[in-house]
Amino acid sequence: MGKPVRSRPRRSQRTRFTRSEIRQMENLLVEKKDELDQIFFQNVTKELNVASGRAGSRAIQMEQVQKWFQSKKRNQATEVTSSPNPLEEFINISDTSHSNSAPESSSDLPKDTGEKVPDETNLEFEARSSRDGAWYDVATFLTHRVLSSGELEVRVRYQGFGAEEDEWVNVKKAVRERSVPLESSECWKVAVGDLVLCFQENAEQATYYDARVIEIQRKLHDIRGCRCLFLIQYDHDQTEEKVNLRRLCRRPAN
Repeated sequence: MGKPVRSRPRRSQRTRFTRSEIRQMENLLVEKKDELDQIFFQNVTKELNVASGRAGSRAIQMEQVQKWFQSKKRNQATEVTSSPNPLEEFINISDTSHSNSAPESSSDLPKDTGEKVPDETNLEFEARSSRDGAWYDVATFLTHRVLSSGELEVRVRYQGFGAEEDEWVNVKKAVRERSVPLESSECWKVAVGDLVLCFQENAEQATYYDARVIEIQRKLHDIRGCRCLFLIQYDHDQTEEKVNLRRLCRRPAN
């Protein structure tokens, strides 16, 4: 869109797993939580790399898989019970405090409430980073604030990243329910014109961006799963690319 090139944020270089791969590893963590040894990590790495959706992509290293499982297990050990919908809590608390508060001063500085909400263990939300325009899973809503314009912002911690990557995001424009990975049998749910979340990977980054489906080549499935191809156009830079189903997530409303 003609924007100046920015320095690449660290998180883009670290996001290498697709949503379907993450879901697969989450299931394995539940089933094999007491079997996380080197053989397990080797087998998972091999299984991910031979999957049809990995064709043409950079190979996953065992160290990446091991680090993901170890980090996820540490996070689970420190998680506490959370409300079903922390974003609603933020909105309700903010609306109440905003309506009961004294008139705002002339200062343009936003208000920081300093409140904290526990982790949302099911990762039900994703947020769009202002640094690269990509969408990331939200691990924690840390606090919220109301701008002088009346708009609500939340400070988020992204799943898999530390406090140095925390960011303020606009609730209405940049926070939404988490997109849903597609199974091989669900390609029929994708139609021309749909808004999807697409995994874009190159030598420098691997991130999720909004895109529109502009053409679909339906193909017979085989033992490897869905063989259909989807021509998509990314919203952030208008580039087009043919991708397989494994790289797509649908919006919950689809």
